[in-house]
Amino acid sequence: MPQTPFVYLDNAATSHPKPESVYRAVDAALRRGGSAGRGSHEQGLAAAREIFSTRELLAEFFHVSSSERFVFTSNATQALNQALFGLLNRGDRVVTTSMEHNAVIRPLRVFQDQGVDVVKVAADPETGLVTIADIKAACLIAPTRLLVMNHASNVFGSLQPLEGLGRWCRQQGIVLLVDGSQTAGLMPINLDDLQIDLFAAPGHKGLLGPQGTGFLYMHEGIDLRPFIFGGTGANSHSSLQPEILPERFESGTFNIPGLAGLGAALRFLLATGVEQIHARETRLIQRLLNGLAQIADVQLYGPPADLPRGSAVSFTLDGMDPAEVGYQLDRLRVAVRTGLHCSPDSHRTLGTFPAGTIRVSPGFFTADTDIDYFLEQVEVLTKLPPRS
Repeated sequence: MPQTPFVYLDNAATSHPKPESVYRAVDAALRRGGSAGRGSHEQGLAAAREIFSTRELLAEFFHVSSSERFVFTSNATQALNQALFGLLNRGDRVVTTSMEHNAVIRPLRVFQDQGVDVVKVAADPETGLVTIADIKAACLIAPTRLLVMNHASNVFGSLQPLEGLGRWCRQQGIVLLVDGSQTAGLMPINLDDLQIDLFAAPGHKGLLGPQGTGFLYMHEGIDLRPFIFGGTGANSHSSLQPEILPERFESGTFNIPGLAGLGAALRFLLATGVEQIHARETRLIQRLLNGLAQIADVQLYGPPADLPRGSAVSFTLDGMDPAEVGYQLDRLRVAVRTGLHCSPDSHRTLGTFPAGTIRVSPGFFTADTDIDYFLEQVEVLTKLPPRS
């Protein structure tokens, strides 16, 4: 008998599978050895070249002329924390939205307790979208230091409006920090054109790299305090942290295998074309939304199918706890994510708190047959007898 297929639909958490070249690059870096900036021997120099190459690829991918503006981190959470803790001071004012991840919510709570004024712009309770007019109004009520918002919701796929916002923020003297965790690698992003000051993203989601990688982009003129100090492989004679980028923010040993894998992933993305990737993701999401809409007892959340959106879809089944649906789908060899997805404010906004939703997120390597199999299994679950 043929084996039941395994369908992975949790790419909003971590993309899987990766391009074959990513696995090969990670393996080769581990076998080669060496650490960037930690020796002038062949292995150390090769590792340094690997880091430089990956940084240059990031600049090419996001249309930035100076690659040193990309600082490597372990993930998007660390990048966001570096931006927030490197910028804000007591008495500052921050505007954000009701659709943010805990990677923004929790640091801002710390700042709120320390005297930073934090204002949340409410998103539409049906779509999860915020309006430019509401954002601007909130920023102009009082002098504002920072606007921080995600590009797309990790729960509902709500794609927030960024066009023109960066230019307006610069005119007002407001720093714009964008969480690109759910869009980097999945759709074209030109950081210079969008005039984004700070952009944080992980390497392991849409960028198709390994876990343990990420970056923070800092536009010229943005001055942050580092929150990690230590060896950078250069200027070892001084007890002071270097001032130059990217060394100022990259203390300690690099994740060389991870960044080698990220470099291979970026080469794959550039060769494939982000426009083609976005078109494929859009088609898969439409197939998913159309299929779920035809199943009785399914409640869909977030933007309707005719609006641009990210690659996450959330739904519930009438009469079934999302956690139970996730458990049953796992038994049927379908991987999804359930619960609050580290974004409780998003669920409060759309009325799915505290039980949360079932989140489905296809990726570049998801096949049409994977979507169809998932839809068949959801249909099966709607016919299960209720538990006593």
